[in-house]
Amino acid sequence: MIESGFSMAKAQGPDIPPVNSHNEWDPLEEVIVGRLDGATIPSSHPVVSCNIPSWAASLQAPAAGFKYPRRLVEPAQEELDRFVTLLQSLGITVTRPDAVDHGRRFGTPDWSSRGFCNTCPRDSMLVIGDEIIETPMAWPCRYFETHSYRGVLKDYFRRGARWTAAPRPQLTDALFEADFRVPGAGDPMRYILTEFEPVFDAADFMRAGRDLFVTRSNVTNRMGIEWLRRHLGPGYRIHEIESRCRTPMHIDTTFVLLAPGKVLVNPEYIDVDRLPDILRSWDVLIAPEPDPIEERLLKLTSMCGKWLSMNVLMIDDRRVIAERHHTGMLRALERWGFEPIPCDLLHYAPFGGAFHCATLDVRRRGTLESYFD
Repeated sequence: MIESGFSMAKAQGPDIPPVNSHNEWDPLEEVIVGRLDGATIPSSHPVVSCNIPSWAASLQAPAAGFKYPRRLVEPAQEELDRFVTLLQSLGITVTRPDAVDHGRRFGTPDWSSRGFCNTCPRDSMLVIGDEIIETPMAWPCRYFETHSYRGVLKDYFRRGARWTAAPRPQLTDALFEADFRVPGAGDPMRYILTEFEPVFDAADFMRAGRDLFVTRSNVTNRMGIEWLRRHLGPGYRIHEIESRCRTPMHIDTTFVLLAPGKVLVNPEYIDVDRLPDILRSWDVLIAPEPDPIEERLLKLTSMCGKWLSMNVLMIDDRRVIAERHHTGMLRALERWGFEPIPCDLLHYAPFGGAFHCATLDVRRRGTLESYFD
């Protein structure tokens, strides 16, 4: 059931839009936070295994569909609960998806799978203004993930939000390169996805009012980017960020918008000289190298790799929630004029990410603007 903030949202009255978010930094008023309940190890499909650590991929097939071990879930749940409490203490309404059993098998006429989890609402839904778009994700195990959010989505819709679903993909073998291999450091970039149909994860996009930034990845293809470009129409511009990551998946450990005129970039994945010209007037902040101890841990546990320190959540254009253990990032944020709020979420890494991944900001106090004209 929907938790925390449902009655609060009702009490706000009909004049306050239930969904209103145009960028990553306007003052945050309402957020969806994911769940760990029922989380299962994802399927061993090639589109999944190409983006996880090699040691995990080798163990994935026999473990797929089984629940995550309690020794991983319990510390992550404790941190998640404290994160929710922190958000509420900041006056932010927190809404949750339904708890579901992700181990149940489902399928289409072409394939079958078990689920994964609903820990990362940032992946499956994209908020553009007063509209929530359900995204056409490329992982078969995530095919019905947004069903656990349907109670929330129907409530927003009844109160005036626009609710859209991108074309549901077929996810047949035609979408995936049969002989795909992760490119080496000196090899030309290649992706596991073909252009058979549009697919994209919302977490491959960053929003700055009328401008969106995207990375093409192993879950977002050019056809998916073009679908969103046409859907949004001429009032928006989408700019592609070139990533040097060999296994790209989601922009929020590569290129993170922090405030008007400030963007945080990953020096391993981004060549600053190749950023879109539109960013030349912005301050480009270089993310500090992760702490060696945390780097080793994240290489083993995180689907997002060692740069999870970049996965921060802006409360407004000054305050930012960041991982307590990533002291280098906390100090850098302070130097750049931000007010970091340390919080623990390191044990959430095996389930898909950190603060930005674990949330979906559905209402921020602000209006649609252009930051580059």
